[in-house]
Amino acid sequence: MTLYRLSLRSLRFPPAEHADADGLLAVGGDLRTERLLEAYRNGIFPWYSEDTPILWWSPDPRMVFFPGRVRVSRRLARTLRPGRFEVSADTDFAGVIRRCAETPREGQDGTWILPEMAAAYTRLHEEGHAHSVECRENGVLVGGLYGVSIGGCFFAESMFHLARDASKAALAALSALCLRRGHALIDAQMPTAHLASMGGMVMPRREYLDRVRAAVARPDTSDPWAVPPDWRAAACELREGTGPAAFPA
Repeated sequence: MTLYRLSLRSLRFPPAEHADADGLLAVGGDLRTERLLEAYRNGIFPWYSEDTPILWWSPDPRMVFFPGRVRVSRRLARTLRPGRFEVSADTDFAGVIRRCAETPREGQDGTWILPEMAAAYTRLHEEGHAHSVECRENGVLVGGLYGVSIGGCFFAESMFHLARDASKAALAALSALCLRRGHALIDAQMPTAHLASMGGMVMPRREYLDRVRAAVARPDTSDPWAVPPDWRAAACELREGTGPAAFPA
């Protein structure tokens, strides 16, 4: 496989299908807004550490969620119904991305959300392209996630939790929010057992790219993001083991 080196003068990416077996496609470039948006439109995302250059990935297969189909277990439903968590959108993007960077993760040493990465996604947020979902308990931020929205696709980047089930609540709320906004797909990047347990589905890259390119071609809406007030009821309708058996058309 060929590893492509990106030019600072051009925003073009090589075809995502040219990524190697691990999903690595290209190296170099920068994190300017236009390049990041071009990457996501083509099923590509940046992921690197402080001792490497910028690396661009498009793994095969890909993990995705369909809006409104995040699976909620009976135990999680019992947590969500009483309203233990207050969930919102776009009220503390900086706090969410900072917590995603700072919260220790099992099996990981350090973080890939470097200062320049956080700054780039904050610019995306300020320009209306990146959004956060916050989960608070007694007024304290205890969970959340952030990602990039283009047309009818939400590209989730990272999530964190400081209280049990807080990130799951944020994901369930995101699902309801994306469904309400007419999104076709939530990209979760790398397959994991945890995401699969919540209804994430493994999709071949070829089909993923077809769906993403169709979704991002939809017009963007400029209205503010807000979690639907009935998101708990919508989330609790999906019980453990009742998720979709096949990809919707």
